[in-house]
Amino acid sequence: MTDRISLDVHAHLAPVDPAALAKIAGVSWDAAAGTMTVDGHTIGIKPLFRPEALLAWMDEHGVEHAWISVPPPLYRPELRGDAARVWANYVNDGLSKIAAAHSQRFSPLPHLPLQEPALAAEIVRSFIARGHNRFAAPSGGNDDQVLSDPAFAPLWQALDAARAFVFFHPGECADGRLDAFYLSNLVGNPYESAVALSHLVFGGVLEAYPAIRFCFAHGGGALPMLAGRLEQGFATARPGIKTGGRSPRALLKSICVDCIVHDEQALALSEHVFGAEHVVFGSDWPFPMGVLKPHQQIADAARRRRIFCDNPDRLKKETT
Repeated sequence: MTDRISLDVHAHLAPVDPAALAKIAGVSWDAAAGTMTVDGHTIGIKPLFRPEALLAWMDEHGVEHAWISVPPPLYRPELRGDAARVWANYVNDGLSKIAAAHSQRFSPLPHLPLQEPALAAEIVRSFIARGHNRFAAPSGGNDDQVLSDPAFAPLWQALDAARAFVFFHPGECADGRLDAFYLSNLVGNPYESAVALSHLVFGGVLEAYPAIRFCFAHGGGALPMLAGRLEQGFATARPGIKTGGRSPRALLKSICVDCIVHDEQALALSEHVFGAEHVVFGSDWPFPMGVLKPHQQIADAARRRRIFCDNPDRLKKETT
């Protein structure tokens, strides 16, 4: 193995505190089975609950550090009010404790419950006050909520002031037509990321808050294939599109994405749209749709060197 992997921006862990979970409605921990049930869905990928399993995988594949976030089954976007606050506190405290116990290998990406924009902004301000400026958030799947909604302005303002990094990962796809054939993941995940990015572009968020380092999972989803179409809509002043600012092509050059696309040509397209220096390593550990054998799955040596080593080092410096 010749290429070290400086940083994994996309690794998942699910905190387990049985005593705390016993007080939270809708969630239970089965210690004997090693599984967690969340809102009726049993999460059976057991490594999610074992930080030592992630460490072992990192050691096997030469991964030096991972920014850990909770997986989509723990997003729980239906929660509101106090229930959303209790759950966000649980997962964020849990991630922080895991990272503190392995501070040389893990850093937490606290979860932002975007279904409650005011609460998300409050969480950001709280962590920033403690010197932490990296976060994770759902990129979609919460009914009709969109990232161009003015309700997010206080959140963007807080993140921008701190020059924060935010990793966006799709939640449940809102399109019921994708319930069959695992399409909610295969098609829904890239679709949700494309919708989220389009709202950031045309909603003026990227231009208004240039200090935020937005990072999207799965190579930016379907957006790279659609970038030219967004540009044409801007160039021809399609209805509802404001044309006084920077173009979509220019704005997308500020976005960071991970390398999880499972196709060399798709990866090249992500590099073309976002800039090769903005494509960083993500594994999606421990999910089978991830890049769990990175040295095999990314074949090109020059690209592997850049994605594994150079780009993550730059990203870490930018968000310190």
